[in-house]
Amino acid sequence: MSVETPPDASDAAPGEGQRLDAAQLAEAFEMFSRASEELSTAYNALQGQVAQLTERLAVLLGALPAGVVVLDRGGRVEQCNRAAETLLGGDLAGRPWDELATALNATETPGELTVGARRMSLSDATLESGEGRIILLHDVTDAHRMRLQAERNERLAAMGEMIAGLAHQLRTPLAAALLYTGNLKQPELAPADRARVADRAIERLRYLERLIRDMLLFARGDSLGRQRFGICDLAGELVHTLEPLARARQIAFSSSCDCGDATLLGDRKALSGAITNLLENAIQATEPGGAVDLSAVLEGGTVLFRIRDNGRGIELVHQARLFDPFFTTRADGTGLGLAIARGVARGHGGDIAVESSPGKGALFILSLPLPCPDEGDAAQAPKESS
Repeated sequence: MSVETPPDASDAAPGEGQRLDAAQLAEAFEMFSRASEELSTAYNALQGQVAQLTERLAVLLGALPAGVVVLDRGGRVEQCNRAAETLLGGDLAGRPWDELATALNATETPGELTVGARRMSLSDATLESGEGRIILLHDVTDAHRMRLQAERNERLAAMGEMIAGLAHQLRTPLAAALLYTGNLKQPELAPADRARVADRAIERLRYLERLIRDMLLFARGDSLGRQRFGICDLAGELVHTLEPLARARQIAFSSSCDCGDATLLGDRKALSGAITNLLENAIQATEPGGAVDLSAVLEGGTVLFRIRDNGRGIELVHQARLFDPFFTTRADGTGLGLAIARGVARGHGGDIAVESSPGKGALFILSLPLPCPDEGDAAQAPKESS
């Protein structure tokens, strides 16, 4: 007896499987076509939005009062706005920034430069892509003029407040000098007494001269010179000047400078005078056998000159008035030294702070910002003060 086998799938009618695969392929192709069409529509819409944003960005850049300069990897101007062209002059596209920077002149204020009669602040940042840089230029001419005017008004106001104190400061030594010179008219005065009286009169007149000189320095309140100099060189100069004075008063004088080759840009004479004033005050406030220390250190983008003594310290009630013109606790002081020193520090973008307790000495810290690495070099080298 024969057994019949069931029909195999392979025995199905030819073409049935192929028709099923073709239907699926057609459906997939239709879905792909719809997705492509939707993607193309979205892309076209995105292109339109990008075009609108680009147009708005161009309008915004054109309306900005600040100059915007975009540099490519090679340091050439890739894009800029009208304000940048106005500040730097002419068409900037494609020009190397190093060539444009030669027209920038460094000023006494870190981060501010001049182009002709205009004054601007400059900031530089690397693009997130790393393919170039963006430079922002802000015209601060009017702000600088107003700042100078405000500083002048403050000085004039301070001078007005000083009038009463000034009258007293001048009257006392002048009366003493008149008294001494009047005694010189006495014919019976012995030669030795005459010489002693003349010395005292000259001493009072010299005090008046110093008082008037300090008053003029305070009223002027500006830095005339501008040069780049080493911080450690300045510290060494101060040690050479003040060490003999400390030794004469039997005071131990120590110094250190951890600034290496770091430099400052400013009025070297004015800064030296300001720190010298702080050191002289420290020496005069310290009894024989005491110690005065000068140190210079870098902290971030700032240099700190620290003047420390272990003298009698400063009363808390006096600390608030230390930098007031004509305020002094010394019989022979003019009361202008610290006011002038702070004016010099602030004129260089820094300041002076004080820490002290009665009987525990005092610490004065004069802080100054370091110049940018290319300040005064990439632009025009500053002239040394005479």
